[in-house]
Amino acid sequence: MKVPFPLAAALFLSALVARSEVVESDIVIFGGTSGGVAAAVQARRMGKTAVIAEWSQHLGGLTTGGLGATDIGNKGAIGGIAREFYEQIATHYEKPESWTWQKREAQDVKHEKSTDPLVAKTGRETKWTFEPHVAMDIYKKWLADAGVKVYLGEKLQGVKMDGARIVEFTTEGGRTYRGKIFIDASYEGDLMAKAGVSYHVGREANAEFGETLNGFREKTPQHQFHVAVDPYLTPGDPKSGLIPFIQAGTDEKPGDGDKCVQAYNFRLCMTRTAENLVPWTELKPANYDEKQFELLARYIEAAEKAGKPLTGIFMGPTPMPNDKTDTNNGGGFSTDFIGENFAYPDADYPTRERIIREHADYIKGMLYFLSTSTRVPQNIRDTINKWGMAKDEFADNGHFPTQLYVREARRMMSDYVMTEADCRWQRKAEDPVAMGAYNMDSHNCQRLVQGGVVRNEGDVEVGVTGPYPVSYRSIVPKAGQAENLLVPVCLSATHIAYGSIRMEPVFMILGQSAATAASLAIDAKVAVQKVDYATLKARLLQDSQVLEWSGPAHHPAVPPPKLDGIVLDDTDAHKTGEWIAGSIGGSQHIGDGYIHDHNENKGQLTARWTPDIPVAGTYEIIFHFPPNANRARNIPVTVSIYGKDTDVIHVNEQEKSGQQSLGRFQLPVGRNTTITVTNKGTDGYVVVDGVQLLKVER
Repeated sequence: MKVPFPLAAALFLSALVARSEVVESDIVIFGGTSGGVAAAVQARRMGKTAVIAEWSQHLGGLTTGGLGATDIGNKGAIGGIAREFYEQIATHYEKPESWTWQKREAQDVKHEKSTDPLVAKTGRETKWTFEPHVAMDIYKKWLADAGVKVYLGEKLQGVKMDGARIVEFTTEGGRTYRGKIFIDASYEGDLMAKAGVSYHVGREANAEFGETLNGFREKTPQHQFHVAVDPYLTPGDPKSGLIPFIQAGTDEKPGDGDKCVQAYNFRLCMTRTAENLVPWTELKPANYDEKQFELLARYIEAAEKAGKPLTGIFMGPTPMPNDKTDTNNGGGFSTDFIGENFAYPDADYPTRERIIREHADYIKGMLYFLSTSTRVPQNIRDTINKWGMAKDEFADNGHFPTQLYVREARRMMSDYVMTEADCRWQRKAEDPVAMGAYNMDSHNCQRLVQGGVVRNEGDVEVGVTGPYPVSYRSIVPKAGQAENLLVPVCLSATHIAYGSIRMEPVFMILGQSAATAASLAIDAKVAVQKVDYATLKARLLQDSQVLEWSGPAHHPAVPPPKLDGIVLDDTDAHKTGEWIAGSIGGSQHIGDGYIHDHNENKGQLTARWTPDIPVAGTYEIIFHFPPNANRARNIPVTVSIYGKDTDVIHVNEQEKSGQQSLGRFQLPVGRNTTITVTNKGTDGYVVVDGVQLLKVER
C-alpha cells in the first residue's frame, strides 16, 4: 500500500523528533541499577526532578535480576532507602496471598542469618530473601509514585563538556540528556569514563596501596579443583594445546597487579516445584557443543578415580520464598565463567552484548551437559534434573535472568581510594556516606595450568573487622575532574576493597547519598567536590542513614600472632566437600581466615594435613579454631602415623582459648603423619583455622 505523501512526511518528522528528543532534569542518572533507583527516589524527595537512562533493557540491576539472597555483613549497617526496601519485602511476604508455591513456614531461612539489630528501634521487620519479580514491583512503584521517567536501551554515545562540567550526553537512539548534576550509577562506569574521569580496571599490585589481598594470589583454596585434572587436548602432552575454559600460562608473582577481573555469572532463580519448573533441556543453547565441557567431564572422572566422587548440582542454591532459589557459583567448575570477561569493562556495546550472550550460553550449556551427558554419573543427572528454572520468573527472557552479575568493571580513582586498610579499620574515613560490612570478597579471576594440572586463581574470602565507613570523597571525582558528577557504584576503591563494598544494599545507600549531595550542590551552586560535609551528614542522618557504627567497639585488625613450630593454615589442608570461608576478621590464629561447614552436610567434609617433619622426635599437636557458643563440642580429629595406631581426639570448639592440644606424639621424619578433621556426627558448627606442631625438647 502506498502511503500518502503528507502522512509519510508526518511519520518521518515524528520519528525525527523522537530521535532528537532532549530530556532535561535537575539530576540525570545514567544506570538503572538499584543504586540508580535509590538515587532517583531520593532526588525527588529533595525536591529535584530526576530521570534515569539505562543502557540495557532491564531495570533494577542484580536486585531484580536474580540476586535475592542479600549479601550483607551486618544488617545494622543498613539504613535509609535501602532499609525501606527490605521492610517492604517483609511486608509483602507477611501477606498469605504472597505464598503461591510454598507455605510461609516451609521456607528455609538460614540465609536470613543474624537478627536485625535495628528492628527493635524502628519497630518494622525486615526480610532479606525475595523473588525477582517482587523486587521489580517495589522499584516500579517507587519510581511511578515519585514521577521518575525511565528510558531503557539508552546506549551512551557521547558527552559534551564545558571545562570540568558535563553539559549533556547523547545516546545512540538520538536522545540528549541535559542536567545540572549527573550521577553514573551503572555497573560499568560508562558516563564516568567518557567524562574523562580517572579509573582503573583489574587488580592493583599489593605494593601500590600497601595491601596484602590484592594482585595475583599465591594460594586459592576455595572454589578449587580438589583433584588433579589434566588440562591438555591430548592428556599429558602440553604441545597439543589446552582444552576449553583454561587460559594460557602466566609468569605473575604473588601480589603482582594485572588486568584480570573477577568472574561474572548469572544468579539463577531455580525451583523443584514441578508445576513451576522449566527443564534444562528447554534451555539448550543453539550453539551447544559437548566438547566445550571436556574439563567438567574430566573433573568428574578424576574425582571418581581418586575415590572422592563429586555430588550435588555443582552450584550454590540459597532458598528463596515460594520454593525458589538464588543460585550462585559453587566449587571448582560452576556458573562463574572464569577468565572470559576481561574485555567487558572497556568494551563497546556490541562486544558487551556478545560477552553477555557467551556467559548465558556457557551456563545453559553447563546445565544441559550435567543433565543429559552420559559422561555425567546417573546419580548426578538425577539430582540436577530435579531442578529447573522458575517458570513464573523472567518470562520475557526465556525464564533466564536478565542481568549479568558484573562483580566489578571500571573503578574510579579519586582523591580518596578505599583500600584494605579501611576494611580492616587500620584507617577511618572522616566523611562517611555509607557503611561497608561484607567480606573482602573476590571470585576467581583466572583458570591456569600449574604443575601440569588445572588450578583456579584469584578467589579471596577474608572477613572485615566490622562495619566500616565509606568516604564521600570516594564517590566524587578527584579535584579538577567532572565537578558535577557523582559515581556511587563504580566508586573509588581497590580491587579487594571494592570486593567488600560492592553489595546491592550498599549501592542503594550510596545512590541515596549521591542524590542528596547532588541536590545540595545544586542549591549551593558548588561543585560536588565542594559540598559542605556537615550539611550533607545532617541530611543523611535525618533520612535515617547509618554513618557511624554503634555496635561493639572496633580496633584496627592486627596480624595473627606468630606461632612457633610447624604451622599449617586451613589453606594448606587437602579438603573434601565444599567448606565455607569464615568472616569474622581478627578471630583466627593462623593466616588470613578460616573455614567452616555452616553446620550442614554432616559427614561429607574433611580437611587433612600431611606435615613435613624435619627432625624425628616428640611433637605436641595443637588444633586451632575461632571459638563460639554455636560451635560443635565433639569434633573428631584423627592423628595417623605410618606404622602406628591411629588416635582420634574430640575437640570442643566452645573452649574460649581457641585451641586444643591433641596430645604428644613420636613423629618420624618426612610426610608420614596425617592430621584429619571431619564434621561427621558433630553437634554444631565445625570451624578449622589450622594446626601447630611444637617439638618437645627433653
